[in-house]
Amino acid sequence: MNPSFHQHPLPHFLARLLPLLLPLLTLCLPLACVDEEEYADTNEGNFEALWTIVDEHYCFFDYKKQEYGLDWDAVYEKYRQRVNSQMTEEQLFEVLTDMLAELRDGHVNLSSVYDFGRYWSWYENYPANFSDSLLRRYLGTDYRIAAGLKYRILDDNIGYVCYESFQDGIGEGNTDQMLLHMMLCDGLIIDVRNNSGGNLTNAEKLAARFINEPTLVGYIAHKTGKGHSDFSPWKEQILQPSSNLRWQKPVAVLTNRKVYSAANEFVKYMRCAPRAIIIGDWTGGGAGMPFSSSLPNGWSVRFSACPMTDREGQSTEFGIAPDIPCQLSDEDTARGIDTIIEEARNYLVSCSRRSGS
Repeated sequence: MNPSFHQHPLPHFLARLLPLLLPLLTLCLPLACVDEEEYADTNEGNFEALWTIVDEHYCFFDYKKQEYGLDWDAVYEKYRQRVNSQMTEEQLFEVLTDMLAELRDGHVNLSSVYDFGRYWSWYENYPANFSDSLLRRYLGTDYRIAAGLKYRILDDNIGYVCYESFQDGIGEGNTDQMLLHMMLCDGLIIDVRNNSGGNLTNAEKLAARFINEPTLVGYIAHKTGKGHSDFSPWKEQILQPSSNLRWQKPVAVLTNRKVYSAANEFVKYMRCAPRAIIIGDWTGGGAGMPFSSSLPNGWSVRFSACPMTDREGQSTEFGIAPDIPCQLSDEDTARGIDTIIEEARNYLVSCSRRSGS
């Protein structure tokens, strides 16, 4: 207690009001912790808590209702009848994970101390379009490594960069040295296949090397209420050009279905770069900023809460189409050739010839 409290008695009018104010304050206090106290730590209580948390904060209900008819109230009825007080903890976890899978969102995860509930069908049901064995043929053993970047110059004077995870940080100095090394190349390949995301700042930092002026790359909104359509006005996402070295020649970004979240955003940014082209398969999507919360039993849930779109206002939640569709062929793979890398090399060499460089 503050010792000065006893040295300065309350003014007379406040002393008279305090008995009247205390009951009102007491009535208001529970409102601040209603989320924590509303649901019991029972199978039924944890189910209700999870369904409600998602109902009030998930950002893609309207979009997914339009795309494939998602009805979250119907999902409640479907899964509530599977929950009872006799089921084990593992059985409850399975039911809750199945319920979350109805959202078809790779950002939606349920975590316990013994398992990680996830939705991986966004890439499992599609061709891989990536081979680690083929990648090693192109990189060889003498490639350079700068933070999260692996890079080398291929024998046709095309620079090749592999960035496996945006969770791996890259400094401005790392990127400067990589671009200096590639300075005399006729074109640049950035391979983000199988990059499932990470830190959005790294995506912005790399994409900023391929633009020369502030560039509109998309829009973002924030949840403002508990309703499925309660959002703030859309705010522009403006990518600022790097103040360091910037690439001025053609660049090809290689994609497959496992490009997700921050990597998906990177592809969205690069679509706005004047000399960039996207080659490969559709990306996986994941266009929302994640939000985390906890259930009464301590399990954690994570899901998309802030929607983002491309610069045309179209959601990229289900992925981004390539400019040049390309798939790995069995024939090329058998010969040790990565069809998608070769498509990018051919494109960049043709660009060089047309420009006369």
